[in-house]
Amino acid sequence: MNDIFVTLDKMIKELRLESVHSPACETKIVSSEVNRPGLPIAGFFNYFDNERIQIFGMVENTFLSEMTSNERSGCLDKLFSQKFPAAILTRGADAFPEMLDAAIKHEIPILKTEETSSRFLSALIAFLNVELAPRITRHGGLIEVYGEGMLIIGESGVGKSETAIELLKRGHRLIADDAVEIKRVSSKALVGSAPNIIRHFMEIRGIGIVDVQKIFGMGAVKQTEKIDMVIHLEAWKDGKQYDRLGLINEYTNILGIDIPSLTIPVKPGRNLAVIFEVAAMNNRQKKMGYNAAEELNNRLLEQMSKSLEAEET
Repeated sequence: MNDIFVTLDKMIKELRLESVHSPACETKIVSSEVNRPGLPIAGFFNYFDNERIQIFGMVENTFLSEMTSNERSGCLDKLFSQKFPAAILTRGADAFPEMLDAAIKHEIPILKTEETSSRFLSALIAFLNVELAPRITRHGGLIEVYGEGMLIIGESGVGKSETAIELLKRGHRLIADDAVEIKRVSSKALVGSAPNIIRHFMEIRGIGIVDVQKIFGMGAVKQTEKIDMVIHLEAWKDGKQYDRLGLINEYTNILGIDIPSLTIPVKPGRNLAVIFEVAAMNNRQKKMGYNAAEELNNRLLEQMSKSLEAEET
């Protein structure tokens, strides 16, 4: 069985659903895909995925209302025998007696919402995409700096937590320290959070464990944040050539998504907090279409072109 799941109870609570029929067994949802069972109601069950939640909107309910009671009973019994996770009625529709009979027989939960089908589907899919997203845990920290989620990774003792503390003092926010749970919530976005057991705690060598929320206040912490860039901290290596212009874009692949990344060497005297702030603002500029390194390069090329033209004349 899929190790990643969300319970039906959590979905009911988050989406404010009303329970029409709830079997005693605990229901686990493992698929972020949902289905409107128009074709199965009509008798076509090829490629039916019984891991999907079934949504009964106005079209499905109208089609069922035009059947006789015996036809409806046979149709719904066959559908509910597929053992899908739950049936959800939209627009506040009431369940047909035959639907309740089938749900009780096959132990399928029935829920309802006052939302229209389209609006509810959008909310449900967004919820399931986050809860059932592929995920990994990476050693490092996650800080929000000027609205940019910065994943800090590096060898133990390189200064990740110390840099995070300095950023907190400057008004930025902590999401996770030491371990970051990363979810792929779409084909282009990663979201990071802290494991529940260590949320808002930090380890600082020489001091020990500190509670960031208690020391710096609620404004210094955040539950989740999108990962916009990755910062690799490494001890300064004499003789190694570090990028000084930024013309070459580097990326770190996490869960199949390339995230812009920087490698920042650490040595005594460097103010890493200021460097992080500049990196965050520079990353925002790049996303808005402005790249300072490319602008400088274009100016140099333009100047060289003008010099060559002057020499030729």
